[in-house]
Amino acid sequence: MHGWIIIDKPVGPGSTQIVSAVKRALRTGGYGKYKVGHGGTLDPLASGVLPVALGEATKLSGRMLDADKAYDFTIGFGVQTDTLDAEGKAVATSDIRPTRAATGAVLADFTGPIDQVPPAYSALKIDGERAYDRARAGEDFEMKTRAVTVHRLDIVEGLPIGEGDELAEITLSCSVSKGTYIRSLARDIARALGSVGHVTMLRRTKAGPFTLDAAISLDKLEELAKARRLETALLPLTAGLDDIPALSVTPDQARALRQGRRLTGIAASAGLNLAMEGETPVALVEADNREVWVVRGFNLMSKEDE
Repeated sequence: MHGWIIIDKPVGPGSTQIVSAVKRALRTGGYGKYKVGHGGTLDPLASGVLPVALGEATKLSGRMLDADKAYDFTIGFGVQTDTLDAEGKAVATSDIRPTRAATGAVLADFTGPIDQVPPAYSALKIDGERAYDRARAGEDFEMKTRAVTVHRLDIVEGLPIGEGDELAEITLSCSVSKGTYIRSLARDIARALGSVGHVTMLRRTKAGPFTLDAAISLDKLEELAKARRLETALLPLTAGLDDIPALSVTPDQARALRQGRRLTGIAASAGLNLAMEGETPVALVEADNREVWVVRGFNLMSKEDE
């Protein structure tokens, strides 16, 4: 059980609760104890793709945090909340409602490299404290601007008010770099349209290489656990590394890498590679000038060594 289970997280539980659910499923199915961790936090009010790493795959959770993500989200116009989502209290209102055409016209300004101010209600640390803790305590503090990249931003649909062109809300689809806050993006789009707004729906459709196609519900997770068939939902450890070239190594070379030794005289693509002994992942390695060294090793033995 070294790999990934992709959960279609419902609205309500937080990411740590999903990790706990997977741990319970492992116990229910009698799979024994494995390390379990998630590959990117989703707020309780958000749903969608949450990669959960098991066993040796937990060593790749950090890479998943750095991966690009894709979301569908809805902006409700006319009210801005302190949390920038439906959970918060109103802090600003506007009677202005944009049209679909006006919204489409400003999206180009939010595509590509942009600077954004993260929400005050976020897990970022300000002087050693979580921003959301300081915000809940009623403190005034400044959130620093950060550079992020919006790779794609498209209109999915808009909900008009009555028979006119003005929109009560609009749903957008985007692909973004790590560190991008969709709530901040929604706030800034609404402001650019002369209105205010907040996120009323947020669904992650992709995290790194993982999409909703491979995701299972919590009910399905429980069902597979009781049937002792969790492995049917388990994606291999290598599924989180599909963007990294594979480097085939011999049993002797694999043994050397597992011992932390460098390999010399190896023809490999410069940069990060996945060393593989047959079908068994050995290590993430860095290659340069025909030399290879371990960046992150995996405690997995090949069938020949078992």
